[in-house]
Amino acid sequence: MRLAFMGTPDFAVPALRALHEAGHEIVAVYSQQPRPAGRGQAVRASPVQREAERLGLMVRTPARLKRNETAHAEFAALSLDAAVVAAYGLILPATMLTAPVRGCLNIHASLLPRWRGAAPIQASILAGDGETGITIMQMDEGLDTGPMLRRDVVPIDAGTTASGLHDALATMGARLILETLEHDDTPVSQPAEGTSYAPRLTRTDGRIDWRRDAASIDRQVRAMTPWPGAFTALDGVVLKIEAATPMAAHPHGDKIPGTVLDDHLTIACGSGALRIDRLQAPGRSVLDTAAFLRGRRMPPGTVLQ
Repeated sequence: MRLAFMGTPDFAVPALRALHEAGHEIVAVYSQQPRPAGRGQAVRASPVQREAERLGLMVRTPARLKRNETAHAEFAALSLDAAVVAAYGLILPATMLTAPVRGCLNIHASLLPRWRGAAPIQASILAGDGETGITIMQMDEGLDTGPMLRRDVVPIDAGTTASGLHDALATMGARLILETLEHDDTPVSQPAEGTSYAPRLTRTDGRIDWRRDAASIDRQVRAMTPWPGAFTALDGVVLKIEAATPMAAHPHGDKIPGTVLDDHLTIACGSGALRIDRLQAPGRSVLDTAAFLRGRRMPPGTVLQ
């Protein structure tokens, strides 16, 4: 098929690569503009742009699409069979949604209508969902409201992190979009019930409140890996928690939440306790707890903020 691909982050790269390897004619790749990134804040192209350039594909990076008549005309002039969209980050206006013969097909990382919005992977872990998946959706003007074409499911267990789930869903999305293009699936409207929204994450979403129960804090740690990272603080120094084990029945008497309970860095929570397994101090590598404590004492009775 004659396609345009529209995506920005790592999540979209497997789908772009799969479409190219399958022999589809990708006449244009749309991605968000290069931005400052990393410690040095050097301007860097998005993962999708870098992959598209490696494949020798034409890349367009419009700053906006709303009220951008030039971009609308350029898109229509591509004479597309379909456009594939995966975490692009810009809203497509109606004139672009209807320009391709088969419209615009979105690879969405949830089982719609659950977790519409920007951060469905993290939201599914935070909520304690037992499963999530990929929905291939025919895009309309709403926020992830279009009819569904194809979907598949992946389980979420006690060890699932956002980074691992991200990679599994990116691979699944690449497979499902190829299947969708190969078949003429009948669109199915999303159910009216079960709708939920996953807003865009901010750094403050990683701040741990030790007054919550151990199980929910564990889900926060797993959902915020790798970004923005779950964190706490000691004497004003931020400590990023990379992995932990909830201990729902761990007794801690009248210790206030955030109190270190033992030499293994088990922390009192509002209910139960959380044993920290890996953590990171500013400017340092991630260490397991034993190695971390060799360099910095945190004896029982220490209170984390």
